[in-house]
Amino acid sequence: MAKLPSVYANPINKKINNVQETYRSSEDRVVKTNSPQDISKKINEIFSRKDHVYKSKVKITFKNGTKVVDIVGYTNLNLLTLDGSLIKITDILDIEKI
Repeated sequence: MAKLPSVYANPINKKINNVQETYRSSEDRVVKTNSPQDISKKINEIFSRKDHVYKSKVKITFKNGTKVVDIVGYTNLNLLTLDGSLIKITDILDIEKI
């Protein structure tokens, strides 16, 4: 193989900080709110899954916290839980299957 010409490399005389990770945490986190159509779509997806036979365990996020419940049915306005309580869909910020 023929000898290739040498390549000039400029010496680095300073510290480079171009790869940094920034993390900021706050107690006053902003909760992303979903539109009512998004919540209804998520609820329909939970009930139409193949593993939903009678009940589904879900984590529901409200304005004042989260709650893990077993849901068994729904109407246009409410979710029905296994213990017989009703949860208003308008109060739900997010819902996800566990």
